[in-house]
Amino acid sequence: MKYESLVNEVGPQAADFLSEQMLVLFGSEAPPELRPFCFIIDRNNVKETIVEGDTLLIDEEAFKVVAVGNAVNKNLNDLAHITLNFKGEVDGDMAGTLYLEEKEIPNITVGTTLKIV
Repeated sequence: MKYESLVNEVGPQAADFLSEQMLVLFGSEAPPELRPFCFIIDRNNVKETIVEGDTLLIDEEAFKVVAVGNAVNKNLNDLAHITLNFKGEVDGDMAGTLYLEEKEIPNITVGTTLKIV
């Protein structure tokens, strides 16, 4: 287990990004102007560097990591703030983005677990 967190709050507009196959994670320290657009998670330390080829589990649904922005590990540790991109490819070099295989995104609610293995 490289990283684990829990969704504690879902901003009222957080699902708006799902139509773009993306979602935004942020720790409880999210600024008030961003909070409505985020899935608020626990801020936990990354136990081992997240790399291409790892797997993100949303509850039990697995997604292969296809690329890791160069700030993902630091941002998860410092702010629990990254973007998850489910387009299956890297569309630009977004430092704080974890790029995942293209697959239907499951329903994410308060209590959803996120793990990277």
